[in-house]
Amino acid sequence: MQAATRAVTGITRRAAIIMAAFVFLAGCTTQTVMQSAVAPLPSEKYAAIVVDANSGRVLYEDKAREPRYPASLTKMMTLYMLFEAMDSGQLNVMTSIPVSAYAAGRPPSKLGLKKGGSIDVRSAILALCVRSANDVASAVGEYLGGTEERFAAMMTAKARSLGMRSTTFRNASGLPDAEQRTTAHDMAILAMSLRKRFPHYYHYFSNREFAYAGKIIRGHNDLLGRVAGVDGLKTGYIRASGFNLATSVGRGGRRIVAIVMGGKSAAVRNEHMEQLIEVYMPRASQASASR
Repeated sequence: MQAATRAVTGITRRAAIIMAAFVFLAGCTTQTVMQSAVAPLPSEKYAAIVVDANSGRVLYEDKAREPRYPASLTKMMTLYMLFEAMDSGQLNVMTSIPVSAYAAGRPPSKLGLKKGGSIDVRSAILALCVRSANDVASAVGEYLGGTEERFAAMMTAKARSLGMRSTTFRNASGLPDAEQRTTAHDMAILAMSLRKRFPHYYHYFSNREFAYAGKIIRGHNDLLGRVAGVDGLKTGYIRASGFNLATSVGRGGRRIVAIVMGGKSAAVRNEHMEQLIEVYMPRASQASASR
């Protein structure tokens, strides 16, 4: 494969393996995918992919490169941008993010922020990961980009730099916008990039609840704590997309990332994701001790 010849000398073996995984994911075709043992969901909105996170090999895909609406999977990129800003020293977990009237007025799911108020970065991260709060997403976008529109352009540019060639963002939340499009394939790249680039922040995705303003805020990801090895990432829903889910799973040295889009309900989506996990996890490679 031509892309495989782009390996860069002078990097560690682990970095080389990770780079090769992403190159492979970006360049593979359905001809490399094992014969499916799981039936796709009967929905015109359906798309899915399962990737061996150790090797980058695609274990399953169905309509994974066809355009779909990301819904709140968008917030994975919002978080990527926020984590990057933290690592650059632009802000830290105690930084206060101001809340505009626009951000406060975003429709649910939301945290209920008020115009003129603020939210600390740590709470913002948890609100995005756990509650999928649209008001928080907009506040983060305005803080980092000046306007949410400019932030969306920054998100799209970042997507291109990661190899997400079929993704365009128009807002920070995933609220309906006809021009905000992605693919299951691109969402898998983003999910893998989050773990690779920000292992020190990745634990936020495994939270099922958090405390804020004297209340316990519970999340939407029912696979956490119920399906062995699941440690994140993100749920999503708008009417145009159906029910979406990005999932990372690790068991016994094996790790997969799976994306399901277009479920007719959260329960249907979750059941399908569980089937994909149980069928394809044993087919994933085991990480060696030297990686």
